[in-house]
Amino acid sequence: MLGPVLIKYGSEAQKRYWLPRILDGSDWWCQGYSEPGSGSDLASVKTTAVRGIDKGGEHYIVNGQKTWTTLGQYANMIFCLVRTASDVRKQEGISFLLVDMNTPGVEVRPIITLEGEHEINEVFFTDVRVPAANLVGEENKGWTYAKYLLTYERTNIAGVGFSVAGLERLRRVAAKVTRHGRPLADDPLFAARLARVEIDLENMKTTNLRVIAAVVGGGVPGAESSMLKIRGTEIRQEISSLMRRAMGPYAQPFIEEALIEGYDEPPVGPEEAASAAATYFNNRKLSIFGGSNEIQKNIISKMILGL
Repeated sequence: MLGPVLIKYGSEAQKRYWLPRILDGSDWWCQGYSEPGSGSDLASVKTTAVRGIDKGGEHYIVNGQKTWTTLGQYANMIFCLVRTASDVRKQEGISFLLVDMNTPGVEVRPIITLEGEHEINEVFFTDVRVPAANLVGEENKGWTYAKYLLTYERTNIAGVGFSVAGLERLRRVAAKVTRHGRPLADDPLFAARLARVEIDLENMKTTNLRVIAAVVGGGVPGAESSMLKIRGTEIRQEISSLMRRAMGPYAQPFIEEALIEGYDEPPVGPEEAASAAATYFNNRKLSIFGGSNEIQKNIISKMILGL
């Protein structure tokens, strides 16, 4: 997600240093956008960055908290929205900073999700010193860069590849599992839902290709990214719901250890059942993060319908 922002708004020095490291995996980035009370209303961020100068050079002192930081426990870098001015409209006082997670004053605390996994975190900043050279673009213009990044994030959240793979797996399971003596794929109600999700996925794939073609031609994802985010997350949730239904009662037991490499205990039901419930519950978040689907509908109504 950060790469397109650096390409468009970063300094030449930032592009030369950070982009190769993103490409070869030298750095693991996490996202510092959401805060307690600043989720869908992202422009209300309260984490502050105060600019100063001393013998060590120009810098920012960052204080505040970020939340829902995915895989932050592994990251060595975080890109953050911070408030650098409070006497202007809230969208105009935000800046975009790159912060080293190993800097003194950065603390990561785990949040355990519904299915029992440590995937997301809270990140606290207490007098964290960040070089002024880590400011992307202009000070107080971070809202522009944040919105640009979100169009790429939402296109990615749509997860066309995840849905294609999930649908193929679901088809195999539906052909193997039986209900009333015949394959589940032949059950009229299940087959109708399976066909509906396949039609939606084919439509979404076409829209996704249109967005990619526009970007290749020099454009950027617009309202289409919100469309993809809405339909893509709904499709992924429906596929995981159908998989859970296909497993029947075997989807209910959730043995966390069964998802760990090397687990050799007898499975509870079919092999596919081990992750059915966990995936279903985890995918509930898809329609919320990256800007809830309700917010995406507002964006579409403004950008396309002018409402």
